[in-house]
Amino acid sequence: MKAFMDENFLLQSETAKKLYHEYAAKMPILDYHCHINPREIAEDRQFENITQVWLGGDHYKWRFMRSCGVDEYYITGAAPDKEKFMKWAECLGKAIGNPLYHWSHLELKAYFGFQGALSARNAEEVWELCNRKLADPSMSVRNIIRKSNVKLICTTDDPIDSLEWHKKIAEDKSFDVYVLPAWRPDKAMNLEKPDYRDYIQKLSEVSGVKISTFEDLKKALKIRLDFFASMGCLVSDHGLEYVMYEPASDTEIEAIFTKVMNKESITRREEMQFKTAFLTFLCGEYKKRNWVLQLHYGVKRDNNQPMFSKIGPDTGYDCINNYAPSSQLADFLNHLETQGSLPKTILYSLNPNDNESIGTILGCFQNSEAVAKIQQGSAWWFNDNKTGMENQMISLANLGNLSGFVGMLTDSRSFLSYTRHEYFRRILCNLLGNWVENGEFPEDYDILGEIVQNISYNNAVNYFDFDMLK
Repeated sequence: MKAFMDENFLLQSETAKKLYHEYAAKMPILDYHCHINPREIAEDRQFENITQVWLGGDHYKWRFMRSCGVDEYYITGAAPDKEKFMKWAECLGKAIGNPLYHWSHLELKAYFGFQGALSARNAEEVWELCNRKLADPSMSVRNIIRKSNVKLICTTDDPIDSLEWHKKIAEDKSFDVYVLPAWRPDKAMNLEKPDYRDYIQKLSEVSGVKISTFEDLKKALKIRLDFFASMGCLVSDHGLEYVMYEPASDTEIEAIFTKVMNKESITRREEMQFKTAFLTFLCGEYKKRNWVLQLHYGVKRDNNQPMFSKIGPDTGYDCINNYAPSSQLADFLNHLETQGSLPKTILYSLNPNDNESIGTILGCFQNSEAVAKIQQGSAWWFNDNKTGMENQMISLANLGNLSGFVGMLTDSRSFLSYTRHEYFRRILCNLLGNWVENGEFPEDYDILGEIVQNISYNNAVNYFDFDMLK
């Protein structure tokens, strides 16, 4: 029997061990998509206890605690931090088969030197251990990032954001990790939301453009795009129900926008027509600027309305949306390609059943502009577990170019989540190692080592054109 989470955790063959220890483990981390707060980096926050850094904002853990019957008082409620941790430790001890068990213990081992298994039995000991470590200056936010061998971070930022904290970080020469904004314009697109007009007013104020028409909106967005570019932005991201393609004329789009600004109702089809035009416009701007487009879709959000009303979005009440028509995705990409405005694009579906359809769509739009110009993103959200990662990479290998894959992203609000890159790399090396051991690929470490290191780090550097890391 193998020991729990030893140095060869998840590595089932000698080839896998060699690939991980000699090639993957030493590679830096490029975190090209996450939700951490740049202010906490700028101010070099020191967390008071493990609950603050581990449970604050982590809806993965919240969902599991609810499934264990824990009262919301100990999850997002007013319970003292220690009581929240104790409840989490009790739950984690039973989390067999859940990736949270692996992630949590990788974090405890990497950042706190804890080699055991957390449960209700030793929760008090682990609480004291972690809090002693967190009190040391070596565990400030910046030092956690340094310890994790992170070279560059892309946060997630709204077009109206001031980016003041990014500016302060860039001006501070004592911190040598790049922290760049990533453009997330969902609020400017989602005209069906009740607060849309209020948002447009804020965008008018920060851009200096009075927005009365769709043309005005495009002018305002261009101004903000230029500002984000001046701050080093090279990445955009969109959260969608699904990638739609409902074309309409300029006159029709202007009429739809006018209706919304006049507080008139619009149809579902008009909503999709506007979003198609909105995305088409921005994709053209991304192509001009050599930005990467990320499309996250296939999620149905805020399903528990009573709880959403109490504690708001991003609290663990989202699920997979089974409706994401691949034909519309293909039609939209074809529309962009036809008019010469298809940027480098990464596609993430929350539905794992979309792996194969994405894999076939990718191949329709690849060209010499970049290695794997159209990417399938890493297994996302409910899929970033061992099975989900393996299935995504197997599908990509079967239907496309796994060696050109840009690899893992953290997609987290926690500064301890960088061990997810270790988790991913172990799974990658084990997958490749099994293929070699089974005679499906030669034992050529010059090629295998290059593939592993490229997927771990180098491909992302080159794909996003982060020249400062070359």
